[in-house]
Amino acid sequence: MKHQELPVIGWREWIVLPEIGITRIKAKIDTGARSSALHAFDIKTFEIDGKPMVNFKVNPKQRDTNLIVIAEAELIDKRNIRSSSGEAELRPVILTEVNLMNKKWTIELTLTNREFMGFRMLLGRQAVQKNFLINPSKSYLDRN
Repeated sequence: MKHQELPVIGWREWIVLPEIGITRIKAKIDTGARSSALHAFDIKTFEIDGKPMVNFKVNPKQRDTNLIVIAEAELIDKRNIRSSSGEAELRPVILTEVNLMNKKWTIELTLTNREFMGFRMLLGRQAVQKNFLINPSKSYLDRN
């Protein structure tokens, strides 16, 4: 797809994570981050019929601990991720669908506690490359 054909998104957008049960979450589009990250807590790994799984809770709204989404997904990996503060953390990784600008695609998503961060979700460059152009002077261009 040529650059002119790619939809333009802003530096922050509302996205949907349907397989997790999140109908709307504010995401920072972070080209400085390779991977995507979702705020999660009470993260527990387990197995079903020998398949590694992860169960977790999400507060999809900033500063709202009353709204809790409980989710479960197949655990595809655990990776050491270096945060913006330089700390390495071993994080669970899942595959999940993301919806933005009438596009639906699957991304790798790391789970970590982002309680004190400005955004509950980071959409890293692996998730947006070849799908969008980013205009860093704009916000919330997806009007759906």
